[in-house]
Amino acid sequence: MNSPFQGHEVEARLRPSADAYAFDLNRALSSVVALEARVPADAFTASILGTERLGNGVVIGPNGLVLTMAYLVTEAGDVTLTLNDGRRVPAHVLGTDAQTGLGLVQALEPLDLPVLPLGTSRALTAGSPVIIAGAGGRSHAAAGQLLARMPFAGYWEYLLDDALITEPAHPHWSGAALISPTGELVGLGSLSLERQAQGGVRKPINMFVPVELLPPILDDLARGKAPHPPRPWLGVFTQELEAHVVVVGVTPGSPAARAELRAGDMILAVAGAAVSDLAGFYTRMWEQGPAGVAIPLLIQREQDVFGLEIRSVDRNTLLKKPRFN
Repeated sequence: MNSPFQGHEVEARLRPSADAYAFDLNRALSSVVALEARVPADAFTASILGTERLGNGVVIGPNGLVLTMAYLVTEAGDVTLTLNDGRRVPAHVLGTDAQTGLGLVQALEPLDLPVLPLGTSRALTAGSPVIIAGAGGRSHAAAGQLLARMPFAGYWEYLLDDALITEPAHPHWSGAALISPTGELVGLGSLSLERQAQGGVRKPINMFVPVELLPPILDDLARGKAPHPPRPWLGVFTQELEAHVVVVGVTPGSPAARAELRAGDMILAVAGAAVSDLAGFYTRMWEQGPAGVAIPLLIQREQDVFGLEIRSVDRNTLLKKPRFN
């Protein structure tokens, strides 16, 4: 049976050589599996993330515990794992965490795969060598490097204090494993980004979530419990533009949609404090209290400036809960 990622192999010149590492590279790469998730058409996230999602997962427990990105499996009704030998195994979602962006699934049949041990990315600095691995073995792995560590603010009300930026870009980065030179999992693939290289050429790169965010929340995720108190959520999509926070869209059915925020609105302040970037906007919003608190905003719409108070919600209450098979 073909891999879901057939045709998305890493260029041969970029692939890691097994002889370059003291650990069993092929064994480590076999711990990365393809993950397919199907989401009901009436799910809250279906219109934004789609009903069919494809990415990777990493085996981190001997009983078939698989780490992946939360957005791949949020509200998923059916999950299938494809191993490098083509075997397909059903799985179910244990839990997701919007704060870190991590999710856990449980294989429903024995995987008979090695566990990729959890490490830490803390020792990695710019230029540190890494292996970037998707499902499919060595032809889907790249010998790369860490470009930078930096805060990352996503347009969907997401803030990561210490994101890992890597190159070369992986052809199927979502949920891919970031492996240290000693064979440990140190990050999980989240996004495809771009950087400006010499001559103004834009080159694709990837953002990874550091794996050390997992251990403090692992037990709660495995039990399907929320690992963090829910933050206020508005359902607004924003971007930074010339030191302004600009609305580019809203989630249908969200508090922002009900308040009739619209693309082009500028968010000037939150609870009286001026905001000029996404990190400041999110931090100030989350400081107002738990999910459900009213968020006072100062909005500029064309030439008009006005105050607007939006009642936040716990986003998790809008989502379909995992269905245990």
